Amino acid sequence: VITRDTMLKVGRRKYMNLTEALAHSNNTFFEELGRRMGFDTVSRYGRLLGLGELAGYNLPDEHPGSFPTQAPAFGGVGRMSSFGEGIQVTPLQLAALASAFANGGTLYYLQYPHSQEEVDAFQPRVKRDLNIGNVLPEVREGMLAAVLYGTGRLSADPGGEETPLGKTGTCDDRTNPSRIGWFLSYADEAHPRIALAVLLRGNTRRVKGPTAAQVAGHIYRTLRQQNYFGETASAGTVKTISTGK
Repeated sequence: VITRDTMLKVGRRKYMNLTEALAHSNNTFFEELGRRMGFDTVSRYGRLLGLGELAGYNLPDEHPGSFPTQAPAFGGVGRMSSFGEGIQVTPLQLAALASAFANGGTLYYLQYPHSQEEVDAFQPRVKRDLNIGNVLPEVREGMLAAVLYGTGRLSADPGGEETPLGKTGTCDDRTNPSRIGWFLSYADEAHPRIALAVLLRGNTRRVKGPTAAQVAGHIYRTLRQQNYFGETASAGTVKTISTGK
């Protein structure tokens, strides 16, 4: 439907491409993109990416969230593709998705070892291959731009060499009236070590995506101070942390 260079109209005299839209979290861009794709296509990709299903493997009390079976009455597929209308998503689902973006497109089941024996016996469990390698460069470019100069810039660690890639999200929860702020990310670009999803919920103006990015930035700085990124990691491993606040 679009390429990395396609310009979509987002204002009276303003156009954006995918990188800028991801960087600045422009809802108008993704609303138009959703309309062009149509509900069936948006739905197919949403479910492929793990929305509406459990992200973990035998994680007690995990909620699968939900994904609409038809376009929402309020705003249709455009609103669903921009503000997430009708979609319920969990931090675990987004953290698993960030990990897939980091590792090249493999969606793993999240696991939680409870003992050293379980850690020693740990084996990754693949849920599915997303087959998104051909579009990941464009997605990563936008996520990097979000951290360098966009809505996720508060996640950057000026004292570190590792730059996270991320995407903010701000919306309202109509079922439990409140504001929601998201930040989905992984670090770093060259040698991913960690996937991180931050969820904020409340009724103040501080609850928004950029604030969630700020929380992630504090986590990344703390990890850097603890020499987390300097440790020797097993090849191909990406750790996942999901934090709600």
